[in-house]
Amino acid sequence: MAVVQIASPGGPEQLQAATRPLPKPAEGEVLVRVAAAGINRPDVMQRQGKYPAPPGASDLPGLEIAGEIAALGPKVTGLSVGDPVTALLAGGGYASYAVASAALCLPVPSGLSMVQAAAIPETYFTVWTNLFERGRCAAGDNVLVHGGTSGIGTTAIQLASAWGARVFATAGSEEKVRACEKLGAVRGINYRTEDFVEVTRRETGGKGVDVILDMVGGSYLERNLEAAAMEGRIVCIATLGGTRAELKMVPLMQKRLTLTGSTLRARTVQQKAAVAAAVRANVWPLLEAGRARPVIHATFPLAQASEAHRLMETSSHIGKIVLTV
Repeated sequence: MAVVQIASPGGPEQLQAATRPLPKPAEGEVLVRVAAAGINRPDVMQRQGKYPAPPGASDLPGLEIAGEIAALGPKVTGLSVGDPVTALLAGGGYASYAVASAALCLPVPSGLSMVQAAAIPETYFTVWTNLFERGRCAAGDNVLVHGGTSGIGTTAIQLASAWGARVFATAGSEEKVRACEKLGAVRGINYRTEDFVEVTRRETGGKGVDVILDMVGGSYLERNLEAAAMEGRIVCIATLGGTRAELKMVPLMQKRLTLTGSTLRARTVQQKAAVAAAVRANVWPLLEAGRARPVIHATFPLAQASEAHRLMETSSHIGKIVLTV
C-alpha cells in the first residue's frame, strides 16, 4: 500500500512517499480502505520528533480517516465490509489502508463527503471531551474559544453555539475574526489588536466567561484567570504559547475556578470508545441536521503531505486541511 512516512525528525520535507505491506486487523479491529485523512497539529509535532506514537501504534502520522471497511478482524460485530466509516486512530492515517479499532469507527454522517468525514474524529472527539465533559459547557454559558479558526476552534464555535452557549473567539486577523462570527461566535476578537480580557468583560457586563477552551497554554494562563467568571472552567488542550507559566493562586481561589486539561491520543481504546459513543449520541444528530459541519480549508493528494504540512505551519488556514487518497 502507498504511505507517507517520516524519514527522520525535522521539517515538512521529511514526509516521504513509500510503500509498505498491507496491515492485518487484529481482534476487535477493522481494515479501512482510506479515502481521506485529516491533518492535525499532533501530526506536525510527531514529524518534528516532539510527539512520538504511543506504544503499539503505527509510526505513520495520521489520527483520523474516512473510507470503506475492507476487512474485519476476529470478533468484530456490528460492522460489515463495504461500510463507509470515519475512525479515530492512534496513528497510521497517512496511507491508502489503515487499521482501526472497531469501537472507534462511526458511520459517515448522512450528507457528508468522505473529505468532510475525515475531518471529524480527532477534532470533534477533542472538543466534546474537553468543552462539554471537562468544561461542562451548557446552554446560557459564556464561552471563550482561543484559536477560533483552527480545526478545533471552528468545531468548538459551532457545537457550543448549537448547545445554546454565547461564544467569543480569538483569531489573528480581521478575516479570521469575521469567519468566527459567521460560524456562530457573537464576537470575534483580534488578539493582535484587542485584549480578550477587556472585550469579554465588557461584553458580559463584567461577569467574565464561564468556559475557556485554550490551545495556547503558558503565555495565556494569567489572562485566562482574569477573563474567567466565578466558578469558571479553564480547559487546556495544547501548548502553542509555551508549556510553563506562573500560576497566581488568589484569583483561582477567589473565583473558585477549575483549571484542567487533557490529551486524547494516549487514552485506552475503552476510554476513547466512551468518547466515541457520546459523540455519536450528541453530535451526530447536529451533523446530520446541518447544524454543524467540518470546515475544510484545503485538500492535498496523499503524496503531497509535505505541502499540506507547510500550509498548516503558516497558520493561514481556516478550518481543516485534509489529504485525499
